[in-house]
Amino acid sequence: MKASGQYSTLQEISLIELLKKAHNTRFGKHYRFKEILSSENIVDTFRTSVPIFDYETIFSDWWYRLLEGENNICWPGKVSYFALTSGTSNDSSKRVPVTGDMISAMRKTALRQLVVLGDLNLPSDVFQKSLLMVGGSTSLLRKKGYFEGDLSGIMAKKMPKWVYRFYKPGLRIAGERDWNTKMEKIVKKARRWDVLGVAGVPSWIQIMLEKIVDHYEIKNIHELWPDLIAYSWGGVNIGPYRSSFEKLLGKPVCYLETYLASEGFIAYQHSANTHMQLVFDNGIFFEFIPYNDNNFHSDGSMKENPEVLLLPEIQEGIEYALLISTCAGAWRYLIGDTVRFLNTEKYEMIITGRTKHTLNLCGEHLSVDNMNMAIEWLSREFNVEIREYTVAGIKHNNYFAHKWYIGTNNKAINRNKLKDMLDKKLMELNDDYRTERSAALKEIFVELLPISTFYDFLRQKGKEGGQHKFPRVINQLIEEWEQFLS
Repeated sequence: MKASGQYSTLQEISLIELLKKAHNTRFGKHYRFKEILSSENIVDTFRTSVPIFDYETIFSDWWYRLLEGENNICWPGKVSYFALTSGTSNDSSKRVPVTGDMISAMRKTALRQLVVLGDLNLPSDVFQKSLLMVGGSTSLLRKKGYFEGDLSGIMAKKMPKWVYRFYKPGLRIAGERDWNTKMEKIVKKARRWDVLGVAGVPSWIQIMLEKIVDHYEIKNIHELWPDLIAYSWGGVNIGPYRSSFEKLLGKPVCYLETYLASEGFIAYQHSANTHMQLVFDNGIFFEFIPYNDNNFHSDGSMKENPEVLLLPEIQEGIEYALLISTCAGAWRYLIGDTVRFLNTEKYEMIITGRTKHTLNLCGEHLSVDNMNMAIEWLSREFNVEIREYTVAGIKHNNYFAHKWYIGTNNKAINRNKLKDMLDKKLMELNDDYRTERSAALKEIFVELLPISTFYDFLRQKGKEGGQHKFPRVINQLIEEWEQFLS
């Protein structure tokens, strides 16, 4: 059997296991999971029997009952933990159920990724080294009948006991809710640790390493942690950060990307020299919606009756929005991310953006992936650090324009030249963008800002540190952002 056929079989088995486990829940009874399981084609019957949900619909129809203490709603038993999403698109975080089965599945996948370190040149005293994981606070908020907090904080409290021998910064510091206080404590303890690997969001990890290097007056982090060999991150493209990140290193490290969302551990790199691969056999069933005008509106919202594909039907080079059914009680759930597959043999993939973070005012279809590539190119051409950026679509003289906010501490950049080169690069990367630049997309504007401005805005919104990331498309926050800048 070809590898691709094997993965399809694993996916079918995963769906059957999910349906069997949930058939006596209220959701399972409502959508007749028992009948689906007795049908000739379980996968097709499931897809025709259960509708597609986004967060708003599944929460208003089903998940809200979990917060009221009801059990056996979408997954057997009681849900004791809810992950608060880290996005900045609105002030009220979404609450995503994290079941005991999902915690076990995430732990299993995390341990699989740890095995990847075995491919590296490990020191002989590896079991005396530490893994520094910098995420949200492990001090979860106690609500009536459940706890809520950052997923990384939930998982840090639910790690196998043997992991705590290696885990840094330790539960006491990890429980600190104030990000700056947590950073101060990490910096003071850093000299005591012999760190083998670091994990966390690139922007905050870079700030942490800069603080450590400055505090100990060293040239690079390897003077303090000589055996640091790996950095793991997820949820954001590493490109804009990589050049400045590597200036803090004394020697190369292995970069390991993960796709760990509040809804599940979706993908990871199976070896140091590959791209991420979906996790086919650990509590998640995948479906794929081609991310195009036939299936999505210009604002990124899904149209009725979209085309939905299974694993064997996907093609290389096409963007897909992910639907997942999981052991946390998400069913045919539109997670909001878009991915592109690099091959259909092992289904290696990259995250290209968010369904609602694509700029598509007039048919330009500019994805976050396009933006990242253009910003990385600009950084190299101008030989400057551009760690953060965001862009908004605006009305302009009865037509449209894009307004870019680019974070760099280099004040000598010629803004007009940068704007022209950015525009030309985007036209090179995206045919639709090039077409609309001679039609309805009449102009692009560029504003250069200190990098700290982006982090100050997150701090003001209570979104500093942890898993929080600055949105690459800021349409929904443009008025608040402009007010902050003024």
